Amino acid sequence: MAVVYKTKSFLSLTGGVVNKAVSFIVFSFLDLLDFVLCFVYKVVDFFIEAEWKPCYCSSAKEAITSSGKILVSEQGESKIVRLTSTKLHLEEISDTLYTRPSLVSEVSKLTVNELKRLKVDGTIIQSCEKIKIEMLQGKIGGQQFHPIPRWSDCDCKFCNSWTSCSRDTLFVKAEGRKDHKAREDVLFIHGFISSSAFWTETLFPNFSTAAKSKYRLFAIDLLGFGRSPKPTDSLYTLREHLDMIEKSVIEPNKVKSFHIVAHSLGCILALALAVKYPKSIKSLTLLAPPYFPVPKGEQATQYMMRRVAPRQVWPLIAFGASMACWYEHISRTICLLICKNHRLWEFLTKLVTRNRIRTFLLEGFFCHTHNAAWHTLHNIICGTASKLDGYLDAVRDRLKCDVHIFHGRDDELIPVECSHNVQSRIPRAKVKVVENKDHITIVVGRQKTFARELEEIWKGSSSGHHSASCDYTQNHQ
Repeated sequence: MAVVYKTKSFLSLTGGVVNKAVSFIVFSFLDLLDFVLCFVYKVVDFFIEAEWKPCYCSSAKEAITSSGKILVSEQGESKIVRLTSTKLHLEEISDTLYTRPSLVSEVSKLTVNELKRLKVDGTIIQSCEKIKIEMLQGKIGGQQFHPIPRWSDCDCKFCNSWTSCSRDTLFVKAEGRKDHKAREDVLFIHGFISSSAFWTETLFPNFSTAAKSKYRLFAIDLLGFGRSPKPTDSLYTLREHLDMIEKSVIEPNKVKSFHIVAHSLGCILALALAVKYPKSIKSLTLLAPPYFPVPKGEQATQYMMRRVAPRQVWPLIAFGASMACWYEHISRTICLLICKNHRLWEFLTKLVTRNRIRTFLLEGFFCHTHNAAWHTLHNIICGTASKLDGYLDAVRDRLKCDVHIFHGRDDELIPVECSHNVQSRIPRAKVKVVENKDHITIVVGRQKTFARELEEIWKGSSSGHHSASCDYTQNHQ
């Protein structure tokens, strides 16, 4: 027995060393490739769109303020000033947008900064003791309306259906009661690079007639994803996402009392909504919440980025997350090849499988823009890392709703420890770990069981029953 244990330990240690060595080589190459692609895209954008497009390789200033917004920096943290006709908003952005440490990125910044010294760019800078407001090109509260879509984005009706009717609200799929007499409402929020189909193609057909007669069910495509608007001048901040949810669901449907079901990135938006509407939330159901408590002394955004995207080639899902998070131009290239041509990939998938599988997951994965994915990933997942403790504490102390958490044991993207971390912050939360399920199959493949579980949660919450906190494991169903 001791020999077997030592052999497994040796193999595990060897595998870890090999993974780190290969990862170092691969990501060093990717650092260089992204540096080269930066210049390639600037040239291509100039020739196709007759304008030099800013990016985050040098700093946040050029990329952000070119949209007409104002960058405010205070003690190393950055916010956006967004001017409207009646209000001035501060929207927080994540420093991970423009600070992703690597040797090549540092060389890139030095090169760009040296080049900038050779020209006058018309920057207006006003400094204070702690705050400096930097406005480029004299654009205060203005808007730049780039062609929709950009040359590297898909222009099909599915991706741009919202432009035909000038709709400025999210795409919402509603089922259940059609009137305002529903006992309660349920809001479903999908995860990163997904869509409302994650819910409507799995859970909605499996809810009982009784549930559909009691509740109004709302599944949304988040801003920038699916059939929702994908504005090119948006920074996809937390405020923008929440404003669009309110404008598209809560306000027009006069939602007063509601349950929230959220997956992955959607859990962050769910917590923010719960804190904003503490008296309206009946229950919170979180699937694979990305919560990593930040160690004391660590910078929250950078720590979260390293946890979610660890710059490793294995497991593959971690490699994919690292590609999406660390490389602005490589991830744009991937979107150019996959998202812009999603109709071709969907056709080939149906052809190869002889149309035997449903492609709703592919549609959700493909139908977004690089601008939406890039900013949402950084400004929501990384940018809210320092806020999550406060959100969870508010749910614990100010809300009386039930909190249920589901997590797949085999989830390699968001580890099970994240759900236990949430429970440690909210002791009354119930955690259910489902064996042999991962980040996606926590719903897909067990939709009938999960639909019944949700109905029980809503029924229990509606009756005012709040059970004691527990933690249990469910075997593969």
